[in-house]
Amino acid sequence: MSETSSHAPLTGTERAAEAAAAAQELAPPAAAAPRMRAHPALVLLGIVLASLNMRAALAGVSPLVGEIGDHFHLAAAASSLVTTIPLVFMGLGSIVAPKLARRWGTEAVLCGALVLLCGGVLLRVAPPVVALFAGCALVGTAIALLNVLMPGLIKRDFPDRAAGMTALYSSAMILGATVSAATAVPLEDALGGWRGSLASWSVLAAVAAVVWLPQVVIARRAAREAVQDAPGARSRAVPGPAAGDAGKLTRSPLAWQITLFMGSQSLVAYVIIAWLPTIFTDHGMSKAQAGLVFAYSTLVQAVGSFVVPMLAGRMRSQRPLAVAVVVLMAAGVGGLLVAPVGGAWLWATLYGVGQGGTLGLALTLMVLRTRDAHTAARLSGMAQTWGYLLAAVGPFALGAVHQATGGWTVPIAVLLVVCAGLMALGLGAGRDRRI
Repeated sequence: MSETSSHAPLTGTERAAEAAAAAQELAPPAAAAPRMRAHPALVLLGIVLASLNMRAALAGVSPLVGEIGDHFHLAAAASSLVTTIPLVFMGLGSIVAPKLARRWGTEAVLCGALVLLCGGVLLRVAPPVVALFAGCALVGTAIALLNVLMPGLIKRDFPDRAAGMTALYSSAMILGATVSAATAVPLEDALGGWRGSLASWSVLAAVAAVVWLPQVVIARRAAREAVQDAPGARSRAVPGPAAGDAGKLTRSPLAWQITLFMGSQSLVAYVIIAWLPTIFTDHGMSKAQAGLVFAYSTLVQAVGSFVVPMLAGRMRSQRPLAVAVVVLMAAGVGGLLVAPVGGAWLWATLYGVGQGGTLGLALTLMVLRTRDAHTAARLSGMAQTWGYLLAAVGPFALGAVHQATGGWTVPIAVLLVVCAGLMALGLGAGRDRRI
């Protein structure tokens, strides 16, 4: 496996070959012939609904961390486990996602992930504290499956519109997080407590799972028909990845730059998700207003997450975009040291656009820096496995630092150091190369 420069656009023949290879590589093992797919509109609806679920179950926790901690008598570091545990399992779940997709098919695993997410959300609000943490683990695992499979699905089904589809699904993901954060406190008041607020998001996961069911049926039927029509299809199927493929990917500096870029931006993002409302309330802001500012910061991420992938798809080098979005993110984070309450809306704007941009760029690089859907799926798995394990350190570690120092100056300074590293990684991953 090599990293080469890619200056010329793909020809029509090359695009067709790439699309055909992608379809074969992500199909279930038994399907050697091209299989029937669901209507593009149904696939698109399924992608949007799945994406809405990919952050909602996490973002809705942040404004309620104080209530959850008080209910179970948890210290600050222990309260951060509500956001840390999902991140750990988002990393661990990413390891098995490609294997499950090869065994059962992408559509079936996506549908199963949404069912698992629904169950995890409900388990999270069961009475004992162990159910809270167990539910967090299921939620993280479900989101991991969705995270890893989505780039490969887009590369397979929309090979000529990968950047635009990435922009759409990353924006839907942020929209789900925004609505979840904005409605967390109102739903808490309306439904009688934090448990009702968190449980309400199981409905969205259930609806998304229902939409994916017809696609699972179509994929299964197509796989059976392919075997019946061509008895030797299994033996003629495109071989799975060689045992050394993963090792080759981990030996690629570019793959590691994308992985660490994904992980570093996720670390900053989940620290903000876990602690931004608390930072505001610790400086005198009301809980309701802190929730609104947090929701607004999540909402404006949609600007960066939509615009940046569209621009990235039209550029040979994405290095200028990496610099721009990291500078915006760092300005928003640094502003919390200057005037956390007085400048809250400004910092939320700068951080939000920058964070959305870094997320959109990380997801787009997984597609732009790979040659086919198979490699995109494997890079997505690598980036999200190691990336989310790295990110999992953030909320707990900075919560512990806050508890030890009694303030937010040192934790915020640490985030600025992470932003500096993110800039260097973006300059490396943004080069015009392919794995």
